[in-house]
Amino acid sequence: YPIIQGGMAWVAEHKLAAAVSNAGGLGIIGAASAPPEVVREEIRKCKELTDKPFGVNVMLMAPNIAEIIAMLCEEKVAFVTLGAGNPVPHIPAFHAAGIKVIPVVPNVKLAKRIEAAGADAMVIEGMEAGGHIGKQTTMALMENVLPQIKSVPVLVAGGISDGRALAAALLMGAAGVQMGSRFLLTEECPANPVAKEAIVKATDTDSVATGYSRNLGVRCLSNVTNGTVMCGQSLNVLNDILPCKDVMERIIAEAKEAIANVQKIEL
Repeated sequence: YPIIQGGMAWVAEHKLAAAVSNAGGLGIIGAASAPPEVVREEIRKCKELTDKPFGVNVMLMAPNIAEIIAMLCEEKVAFVTLGAGNPVPHIPAFHAAGIKVIPVVPNVKLAKRIEAAGADAMVIEGMEAGGHIGKQTTMALMENVLPQIKSVPVLVAGGISDGRALAAALLMGAAGVQMGSRFLLTEECPANPVAKEAIVKATDTDSVATGYSRNLGVRCLSNVTNGTVMCGQSLNVLNDILPCKDVMERIIAEAKEAIANVQKIEL
């Protein structure tokens, strides 16, 4: 299925990544700023749970980035998604290890640089996404980037929470989508149950972009005490906690129905 799970720091662990891959998507372990040996252990645990491809999300601004990259090349994960820094200098090392490279980009300028640098694919992420956000909406990014990038697959992220959104991205010309918040609300995700319940109870106006990191906002739920619950803006369809397999089956069924409905329209 054309669905990648978001690399959510500290909650995208081996059980979630393996469950998403086993369900037909591409699971991701979030490396965040964890020590290399911690990430290595997560990778090896994931390999015990699935024989399907999975990847690792790499935060390029991590202070131990050189050690993380060296470890990933040793473990030979299927792919990496790269964010929070310039991915271009790191592409050759990953390719030398046989690892596909999928940077996350916020605008046309960086998308073109990534394409020219030989990335295997890219994720364009709109400001509807949870966590660190850019300055363009998902729709604007699709309008701006998709016609410009021809030689590599482009996946779309940011407020993609159900199959209708998957269908919309595919109709716009994307190769697939990345979903974070939807997989946050799964039985396999180790996020705190209180945080999960806060998302389930949230409505469309309960998202806020607040705080700043790297001169960019951070999207989370408003009025959550003693912590920050990062999640995307498409909240009203995030209303249950299910196994990854059930989530994936629902997404695909919704996407097929949405595409079939569009095909009924005569233009």
